[in-house]
Amino acid sequence: MKLFGEILPFEEADSLIATNIKPITRVEIVSIDNSLARVLAEDIVATQSIPPFDRATVDGYAVKARDTFGLSRQNPRMLNLADVLYAGSISGKKLAAGECIQIATGAKMPQGADAVVMVEDTDKENDKVRIYRAVLPGENIATKGEDIKKGELVLKQGAVLDPAKMGVLASQGIKQVRVYEKPRVAIISTGDELSEAGERLKPGQIYDINSNTINSVVKENGCRPLKFGIIGDNPQQIMSTIKEAIKADLVVVSGGSSFGERDFISDIIQDMGNALPQDFPKKPGKPKMFALVSGKPVLSMPGYPTSCLINAYLFLAPALRKMAHLPPKRSTTFNARLSEKIQVSTKGRHFMLVKVEQDIAQPVFKDWGAITGIAEADGYILIAENTDALEKGKLVTVTLF
Repeated sequence: MKLFGEILPFEEADSLIATNIKPITRVEIVSIDNSLARVLAEDIVATQSIPPFDRATVDGYAVKARDTFGLSRQNPRMLNLADVLYAGSISGKKLAAGECIQIATGAKMPQGADAVVMVEDTDKENDKVRIYRAVLPGENIATKGEDIKKGELVLKQGAVLDPAKMGVLASQGIKQVRVYEKPRVAIISTGDELSEAGERLKPGQIYDINSNTINSVVKENGCRPLKFGIIGDNPQQIMSTIKEAIKADLVVVSGGSSFGERDFISDIIQDMGNALPQDFPKKPGKPKMFALVSGKPVLSMPGYPTSCLINAYLFLAPALRKMAHLPPKRSTTFNARLSEKIQVSTKGRHFMLVKVEQDIAQPVFKDWGAITGIAEADGYILIAENTDALEKGKLVTVTLF
């Protein structure tokens, strides 16, 4: 591993986080009503077959298929109506040859019937029904266990519960389910210049943006945010806050220090022991740091709002999803052409915000402290190391937020 202060290539920085982030193992029981987007911590084995009985899939008439063979509009047959079945009701009558039973979609098939003729292919006349179409045995019937068989593994541990999977749970009469707890993420903003929303700004102050945007990223990626508020540029206060925050599963610190060029948060974490910090190379934003403190991951984010949010998308979100047992988020990318020339001022890897209109990518040239930059952008393009410029009309790959 590289020594503290060395700059890691992007891929190594990404790998460093992935290697040191572990999925949580804590489990809780929640009601099915509160299980949307949660991750199953157990296998679900069917306790009953679905459907639990042979049932009609259309409105019509339950028949013996052989009574309909050869029938057509030109050659119909009249059957005796023996009973009427609605969904949820059953018939105590066993169907005999030459008889039919009116049946609703979802109703249990009566004894002796092996097919259903759709109502559109019939005419009812008092207690008689004229059949105009032949059906085969099993036609318009859902057989017992056709969807789910008793004893079958229907949902695997690690499945993310969506409406369809919640429907599977409901089909088994399940009211509560074991899921992984949402990882707890401590959020700390640092800086004497910051103020909480709703407070009156003092001269030289601005409202804290980062804790709110990080809070949203945490929620969006299956975790539970714990906001520790704003900590001034006070090393002792920052150290005590981090000591309290590492009771969570992950700590995110945004901002740095006005005491000098080097971010003293890195020094604080080293002094706390058991830390493996690394600097991350990247535009936007100054070098960042990832560390382990008492076995808990700590991610330091830049203070500039746009820089902080892009770092959250690139590094924090994948870490959160791994902790929460969620699959990696699929990035939507497509090719577009630059609307104008981009002059690159640095030799390192760079992420340029862009707004997309049809197949044209328009660079968003705003200061990294301007949150409106990322709010106006649809995504970003990656500018490789040692690139001096990208010409107007160049085909680039846009990654959408």
